[in-house]
Amino acid sequence: MRKLDTDKKDRMVMPEKILVVDDEKDLVDLISYNLEKDGFTVVKAYDGEEALRQVRARKPHLVILDLMLPGIQGMDVCKLIRNDPENAFLPVIMLTAKGEEIDKILGLEMGADDYVTKPFSVRELLARVHAVLRRSTPQKGGTKKEMSAYKDLHIDYDSHLVTVKNKEVDLSPTEFKLLKFLALSPGRVYTRDQLLYHVWGDETFVEPRTVDVHIKRLRAQIEENMARPQYVLTVRGFGYKFADIE
Repeated sequence: MRKLDTDKKDRMVMPEKILVVDDEKDLVDLISYNLEKDGFTVVKAYDGEEALRQVRARKPHLVILDLMLPGIQGMDVCKLIRNDPENAFLPVIMLTAKGEEIDKILGLEMGADDYVTKPFSVRELLARVHAVLRRSTPQKGGTKKEMSAYKDLHIDYDSHLVTVKNKEVDLSPTEFKLLKFLALSPGRVYTRDQLLYHVWGDETFVEPRTVDVHIKRLRAQIEENMARPQYVLTVRGFGYKFADIE
């Protein structure tokens, strides 16, 4: 008998649950069919209010969320998910029919972990789903370091708890992984391409601009003054680094 690979075997034991939200029923059915074929459990919603109800009731592992929805818009749904402490770390992939860069940036700034522009290939969407889930799942055999503390910032890598001045901040899975990666090598400068490779993975379809958007979102959560950050620093002409810790 052929041995199953680890990812498929794990999903057979406990399939990851994905909420698909779009007002186009045919598109929801198409996405759902391919997700289920790939071993996932699928929950469907066709408007913003139903999406929020399903998030609370079904506890999905990831949400595929359309930008343009009847009732509560996708941007607002994403923002409400991020503002709920129970779902602050829930990964969100935004679907948008718009191709303008501003819409992609707004989606990321509202808390989406990734975006896909319609029309898209199912294969590309599945690749992004797998990539986002990998980023949001603690990796086995990872670093032995359990936490970092610098000035008023405290990062617990096991619990994914981040506090500033003893106040908990809610980071998305990608924001947390970005902060963790930088904090584990304080003072080391990484280019945008290096961050894309280590945080997003070379299998994803993202652009260097995505790094800047997530850095901005991360700073908005942990920095007291974004114009003069003290934790995540810009090195002009090179990239970003976590502050040097003496």
